[in-house]
Amino acid sequence: MTLVERVRALLGADAVELAGGPDAVPRVAPASPDAVALLLGTARQEGWRVRLEGAGTWLPADAPADLALTTRRLDRVPAIEPQDLSATAEAGIGCDLLRQQLADRGTWLALDPPGLAGRTLGSVVATATAGPLRQGFGAVRDHVLGVTFVTGDGRLVQSGGRVVKNVAGYDLTKLEAGGFGAFGVIVLVHLRLRALPRADQTFVLEGTREDLTQVAEDIIAAGLQPAALELMSPALARREGWGLAVRLAGSAALVAAEEAGLRGASGGRFTALRADEAHGFWMRAAESFATRPVAFRTGGLPDSSDELLDLLQHQVGDEWVSASPGVGAIRWAGDTTVDRLRRLRRTLAGLEVPLTLERAPWSIRSAVGHFGAYREGVGPLIAGLRRTFDPGEAFVVAVEGSE
Repeated sequence: MTLVERVRALLGADAVELAGGPDAVPRVAPASPDAVALLLGTARQEGWRVRLEGAGTWLPADAPADLALTTRRLDRVPAIEPQDLSATAEAGIGCDLLRQQLADRGTWLALDPPGLAGRTLGSVVATATAGPLRQGFGAVRDHVLGVTFVTGDGRLVQSGGRVVKNVAGYDLTKLEAGGFGAFGVIVLVHLRLRALPRADQTFVLEGTREDLTQVAEDIIAAGLQPAALELMSPALARREGWGLAVRLAGSAALVAAEEAGLRGASGGRFTALRADEAHGFWMRAAESFATRPVAFRTGGLPDSSDELLDLLQHQVGDEWVSASPGVGAIRWAGDTTVDRLRRLRRTLAGLEVPLTLERAPWSIRSAVGHFGAYREGVGPLIAGLRRTFDPGEAFVVAVEGSE
């Protein structure tokens, strides 16, 4: 019995799609978490190598494997609890569809990850790719109350809870959030929500990078708390010069007060965007990172953003780059080589700044790794965790690279 025949016998004919791409890897779409567990348990027994896919819009579907596991049929939202400000959603739902369902119930997931509109919730959590809203609402892990995931040998594991006060058990949630699928396939996510903002306003200022960096520092020094404070390169901002975008979200009174503070801190230099202009502005910026061959993020101290941008400009260029000065996060996209990425990672490591490779072709991911070499003592710990959660090494994930 062939692999395809075996999978069809397990999950049904409609779960298998025969790929027409160059690697001709069959794509398998289980319809439930239990079906994912059944598939991965069988993969362990048979020695199949599995690559993980959501909607296939973020990481290239090019890792060498016997089959591709896609979560696209896990697209239900079992629960939205406006009174608890929590929700439970399957990992394969698109973030755009989830956002609309939440808005219909007066709730909001304050995440604006890079990528195309149909990118799945599981992809965002597994790669921990937060967007500009990280400034006001925190990293991806801050929005995740718990997850259900399936290990490489088919065990269904629940971590965390459905509500904020439920904190029982080991915190495997943080292991899965940002693990790039190395420790399991996320199938269900319990989310921390916020009330849908009554007002949501975006302001943009164009200028030189140096000038806008000073303006951002003035905004922070004034004690303002914008939902987003993002410095963007000209190409990313779709402007002649660099752009500084400020997003204010919350009650009408809060946004009005923050707007007055913003104008005071900047001398009234910002231009307010209409709602449709603001939506297009943020959407185009998010999509730009999914249309370049390579994307990575760095994390440093808030006051180090300017020198890190200088370093990126020197080593890999700064055509497609955004920075969150208030939190020290930078995201870069473009075309580069393995050698340049390794050299940049070594330089940043000397500054104690991590570089996480978010997306790239497999030839680069496998050589560089999402995280690269770990600090002394961390490598054996990660290896032990991978043996625990994927004892048969079924998952094809390049976390460390080949250096």
